[in-house]
Amino acid sequence: MKFSILLLFLSSTLMSQNIKLYVGTYTNGESEGIYYHDFNVVTGFLTNKQLAAEVKNPSYLTFSSNKKYLYAVSEVADFDKNKSGYVNAYEVTKNGLLKFINKVSTNGANPCYIETNSANNLAAIANYTGGNISIHKIKKNGKIKKAFQVIDHNIASKKAHPHFAKFFKNNLLIADLGRNFLVNYKMDTQNKEHFLLDKTYAIKNNAGPRHFVISKNETFIYVMNELSSSIAVLKKETNSYGSIQNISTRNKKYTGKNSGAEICLSKNGQFLYSSNRGENSIAVFKIDTNTGMLQKIQSIATFGNWPRNFTIAPNGNFLLVANKISNNISVFKVNKETGKLTFFSSVESPNSTCLVFK
Repeated sequence: MKFSILLLFLSSTLMSQNIKLYVGTYTNGESEGIYYHDFNVVTGFLTNKQLAAEVKNPSYLTFSSNKKYLYAVSEVADFDKNKSGYVNAYEVTKNGLLKFINKVSTNGANPCYIETNSANNLAAIANYTGGNISIHKIKKNGKIKKAFQVIDHNIASKKAHPHFAKFFKNNLLIADLGRNFLVNYKMDTQNKEHFLLDKTYAIKNNAGPRHFVISKNETFIYVMNELSSSIAVLKKETNSYGSIQNISTRNKKYTGKNSGAEICLSKNGQFLYSSNRGENSIAVFKIDTNTGMLQKIQSIATFGNWPRNFTIAPNGNFLLVANKISNNISVFKVNKETGKLTFFSSVESPNSTCLVFK
């Protein structure tokens, strides 16, 4: 009897450590939309895969700050006959399923990223093929409104491909792979529903900036370059940022084609991770917290093909990788002291492109 009670207690304790992992996908294969798994933050196991919402090409997901609502871009180019994609708003139900609220145009083709800002109830969406950024208001009930501003990066001589948007204080910082720059927009103090061009930061050698992260002390920006498979390190200088390092994410022995994808800081801010599509690896870097410079300390296979996106568990103990082509999610244990990764397990996940924890 006591043994049975102990087993019940242990089982209940482990279940209480489960959190939801939502998975964005492309739906041109076996996937039907957005899925979730139960992820145990103690054991690292992914279980109970469920279809949370049926929707076309939800390639990138994000939550509201209170986690009550989830927003998913649909990466298409034919919405409402306007050569546009669209964004979906959902309420997260108690059982983890997603209740549809509404959808609106992103005003550009193939949206690939969405960022929300709780301070001003805003969402910014990067339209990769459209070459523009669509900015929306979010209502208290989670509904997303039609865009109040669309920023076009296209010029006559060059096609823009914005791939990332980040609200930073009262700024909106964009990574544009096509224009090969980061560009900062400041919120208009007179009209808070308008962003004004502030500064641009060119990335050297047409490297193709895709995603970036900002250090916790806000002194450094680490830019993942897709085309050159490198990380550019930018350091704050009074009212601007200047380049101080460019370091490859690839293994020196790898000579095949490669495309840089995701970048992420460890929870303690001492290590940096990036993914390589082609080499199919995660590169691990140690950060000199004084200089901001990077030292590569590990390159580990992702145990899957085409690691488009990855994320770190809230407790920092695990790193999970979405391998798009091989249709699986790989789980790695994180050594918090050294930053290095150890492969733990893999589960099936069709056309996975984005991982977010609730």
